[in-house]
Amino acid sequence: MSSSRVVFKTTAFERPLVTVDVVIFTVMAEQLCVLLVRRPESDGEPYPARWALPGGFVDVDRDASLLACAERKLRDKTGVAAPYLEQLGSWGDAKRDPRGWSSTHAYFALIPQPEAVDASATTTTEWVPCDQAARRRLAFDHNTILSTAIERLRSKVEYTSLPAFLLPEPFTLPQLQRVYEVVLGRPLDKSAFRKRMLDAAYLEEVGMVTGDHGRAAMGYRLRERDQATVFPRTFKSGE
Repeated sequence: MSSSRVVFKTTAFERPLVTVDVVIFTVMAEQLCVLLVRRPESDGEPYPARWALPGGFVDVDRDASLLACAERKLRDKTGVAAPYLEQLGSWGDAKRDPRGWSSTHAYFALIPQPEAVDASATTTTEWVPCDQAARRRLAFDHNTILSTAIERLRSKVEYTSLPAFLLPEPFTLPQLQRVYEVVLGRPLDKSAFRKRMLDAAYLEEVGMVTGDHGRAAMGYRLRERDQATVFPRTFKSGE
């Protein structure tokens, strides 16, 4: 039996440029930071030498999906896979890229303090506190994408376990609380925080570890890493 191959008609419409950008967050020196990359200065490059979010064009030969492209860009820029990666949104119009009609699909990623990140390209990559990064004049529409990602992260932290993905395991509850406070920008009550974390049953004990100030404390890790845990209510001010 001979097999037949269906040949589809090629569209006559001009195709837009398609990219994926990744907002990569971590916590360093008790500040929420984002990874920025300096754009090349080659002839014909838009926004030469301007700081931008990491990203690039979808490679149809290597990227089976937008998520696969985001994961590849993350590995290329940090050398690690993100414990947490979520699609943020899409932006597109005829003016965002001077090379032509362009759309980008943005993701945000959470990684622990990047001790393992390749620092060989320190002149082209930089971890920047988010409040400082937001004041820079970034390439394309990356200021808008960054502000959207910060707002999304902070709103979800109010009712999820997302900050746990910003910590290397094992971690202590005081360390986890501090990361929550860094992202939210306000203090939380210790006893209420501890009760909420333990009642949610998304952490498992791993034994005593060295905590803050060299004191022994119970260490924890996530039971599941596929998704964040959702709490039944948000944090109240001062909680």
